Amino acid sequence: MNDALSIDPDVRAVLERKGPVVALETTVISHGLPHPENLETARGLESIVRGLGAMPATIGVLGGRIRVGLRDTELEHFATGTGIRKLSSADLPYAVATVADGATTVAATIVCAQMAGIEVVATGGIGGVHRGAETTYDISADLTQLAKTPVTVVCSGAKAILDLPKTLEMLETLGVTIITYRSDDFPAFWSRSSGLPSPLRTESVDELARIVRTKRSLGLRSGIIVANPATETDEIPLAAITAHIEAATNEAQTRGISGKALTPFLLDRIAASTSGRSLATNIALLRANARLAALLALALSEKR
Repeated sequence: MNDALSIDPDVRAVLERKGPVVALETTVISHGLPHPENLETARGLESIVRGLGAMPATIGVLGGRIRVGLRDTELEHFATGTGIRKLSSADLPYAVATVADGATTVAATIVCAQMAGIEVVATGGIGGVHRGAETTYDISADLTQLAKTPVTVVCSGAKAILDLPKTLEMLETLGVTIITYRSDDFPAFWSRSSGLPSPLRTESVDELARIVRTKRSLGLRSGIIVANPATETDEIPLAAITAHIEAATNEAQTRGISGKALTPFLLDRIAASTSGRSLATNIALLRANARLAALLALALSEKR
């Protein structure tokens, strides 16, 4: 697979000096946000990371090459191009072998980040156990990939469209460390609290860096989730978003939408029914998580 990996020279230079790098996914660009907000957000996330002194490395597959670090024209391609596959970790070999273009999910992004030697990934919300999974068995590969990939993912918890209690239980079973930043409650993407207690809490980036380093020193190979709750200004309280989630979920069931198409469909429907409020919150979460990820990458770099 190393033959298929292409690291941008600027990203490689920072990695070689063990400097701070933050990996960013491309599925949110190609399949998660509408145009032009997707391109504006992708550029904005990179700008936030750079502004804090870290190097952004947006990851995607172009022409069968796993690209770690994209040029602006390539970000635009992911934002506006057609036929761009949504790639989980299981899809990477197919995309490489068939010389395809593909946007990486969290699962695929953390695989590529580990290949490149990047420790920190920023995203919006991770995937998890879907509602009704006891009959559909629809569970995101994000969870199983985190169980065997030693990277740290900064997110706003798991997407609120999921079965959050089951998602947390599965992450615990898989040995993934879950730490919420400055809150006792595990966030639910748009909402500061899911109503579920967070397994662990931390108050500072320096403490987070110590935890990451300690986990690696113990030889544990699973990943770490840093859950970063939305601000009170940006959040949509769970009570306010629940009806929108249930209506979108019911529509997806009626129309038989499942698999990779389910999450984009639900997010699109919820954005429409909230008159764009959920979209604005989603973008705010992405930006806040990029900031925290950059600060964590800097702290890890200093501790080397």
